[in-house]
Formats: sequence, C-alpha cells, structure tokens
Amino acid sequence: MDDEKQGAQPPSGETLSGESLAPPPQSALETGLTSATAALTRGLSSLTGSGKGPPLVPPGGGDGGDGEDEEENGMLRMSFMEHLDELRMRIIRCLMGLAVAFLASLVFAGKLWDIISEPAVEALRHLGVNPPHLVMTVPMEGFSIIWVKLPLLCSVFLASPWIVYQVWAFIAPGLYRRERRWAAPFVLITAGLFIAGGFFAYFLAFRYGLEFLLGIGMSNNVTLGVGIVFELPVLIFLLTLLRVASPRFLVRHSRYAILAIVIIAAIVTPTPDVFNLMLFAVPMVLLYFVGVFFGYLLVLKREGKSFPWKRVLLISLAVVLVIAAILYVLVAWFHFKAIPHWPFLKR
Repeated sequence: MDDEKQGAQPPSGETLSGESLAPPPQSALETGLTSATAALTRGLSSLTGSGKGPPLVPPGGGDGGDGEDEEENGMLRMSFMEHLDELRMRIIRCLMGLAVAFLASLVFAGKLWDIISEPAVEALRHLGVNPPHLVMTVPMEGFSIIWVKLPLLCSVFLASPWIVYQVWAFIAPGLYRRERRWAAPFVLITAGLFIAGGFFAYFLAFRYGLEFLLGIGMSNNVTLGVGIVFELPVLIFLLTLLRVASPRFLVRHSRYAILAIVIIAAIVTPTPDVFNLMLFAVPMVLLYFVGVFFGYLLVLKREGKSFPWKRVLLISLAVVLVIAAILYVLVAWFHFKAIPHWPFLKR
C-alpha cells in the first residue's frame, strides 16, 4: 500500500504534501494570442446582437434557418457559364416565339396591309387625291414591306408577352421571393404598355399628324419606336426596384429627363414640325412621371407606409366632374359639337 501511495501521481495543482501548485507562467506570445481571441469573440458577439449561441450562421444556412433565408443564400450560386447557358436558352425561346408569331402574321399579311395603309389612304383622300391609291416606286418595295417588314412588326407585338416573360424568367433567380411575386404584373404591364404604344402611334400619331405622313415603311419604324418608348414606366420601376435610382432623385433631375425625352421625340418623329414633336413628347413625359409614381409606391411599401388613395381618388373625381361640367356648358350653351379629330370640339 505504501508503494502504491508512493507511485501515485498527486492531483493537478497539488503537491504530495497537499500544498497548492500554481500553473506555470504563460509567455508573452501566449498572453497576446489569448487577448486577441477574447477581443475577436466580443466583436463577433456585438455584431450578431447577442453574446449567446454561435456568433455566425454556417454557410449552409444552419438547422434553424427558414426556407426564404436558404433561398436568398442560394440566389447567386450560378456560375458564369451557367448564366450564359441560361441567357442562350432564353434568347432561343424568344426567337422561337417570334418565329411562330411571324408565321401567323404572314398568313394574314394582305389583311394587315389593308389595316396599316388605311391612315395613308385617308390622308390622300383629305388631300383630294382620287382615287387614293398607294404606288410602289421600287419593284421589291411591295414585297419587302407587305411580306417582310409588316409581318415582322406585327410578330414583335404579338410575341411581346412571351418575350417579356422570358426576360423576367432570366432575371427572376437573382430576386428575392417577395420580389418574384411581381412576375404576372410585370409581364402584363410591360407587354400592355408596348402594345398601347403601337395603338397610340396608329390611332393618333398617324391619323392626327400632318397629311404627308404617308411613308408606310417610316410608319412601321415609328410604330416600333413608340412601342419601345411606352416601356419607360417599366424601366423606371425596375431602376427603383434594383435601388439604382430613387423617385426623389428622378423628380429632382426631371428637367434633364424632359430634355432627353424631347430629343428622343425629335428623332422618332418623322416630321420636323412642332405639333408632331409635342404629340410624341407630351405622352412620353407623362409616362416618365407615371413611372416615378409607381416607384414612389414601391418605396412606400418598403418603408411600411401607405398611399392616401382615398384623398387622391376624391380629388381626381372632383377634377373629372369639373371637366365634365365645362364640356356640358360648351355643348349645351355654346353649341359646340364633338368631332373625331383634334381639337375634338367645334362650333
């Protein structure tokens, strides 16, 4: 027993006589490493808001992360080549939809020509040309306009919802889940504005412009240009959604935007007169501020605020009633009559 006692090791920190044994002194390097580790731990705890639990979330999202956090962490996991493959697939699908729409438009090319040439025929009739027939001055002009340019123009408008959807499907993986809910409104509003721009060019720009707006090829270019210009609210909304611009910034620098709009309208307008320039520029300016308004609604939603819709609707209703009262006075008392062209009222 004595030998066992003699061979037994004393407890840590104590000697054989029961006296306490102090730990060996640390070197300066060990002391510095210990202090740095403690400081780093305190800093990470302050960043996470609490000193309890693990200071950082594992890269995989952890066991307690919800589905949305995991989805947001995985948004940008596609490689550069995967993005190129996705872009190539979306472009191919856009071209396939455009080809289907082109074939469908090619079947009705004759009827489409009658529709697109009707404003020019009406203008010739107003100019006193009898019979108001359009003449092709180049042998291939009729073929290129009726069977190539016109079906291609119509196919762009017909396939615009499909093309816009492919664009959205390409950018959607980089958006949050709550932002992906805008898919249907984005497609409908973007394609709707593009088609509305084409209708504006056909029913207003061609019919109420000058009488010499007779070039059908030029008219096709104007229709496509106005359709693209009508996407301005969608562009402004996307810039606000991506936090590239803010409504306050856009309003503050609106004078530069108006100047750019007038320059674009001067390029798109096929005639050099001020009337046609304003016919294009005024709607574009209105579309600019419509886009700013939708961006403002988005900012209010981000900040948890609401727009005073009731007050605005009451004011708008009052304005409509005032305009209706003025029109009633002009028609009933001053014997004005409505006409289907500008200025829409004539005594």
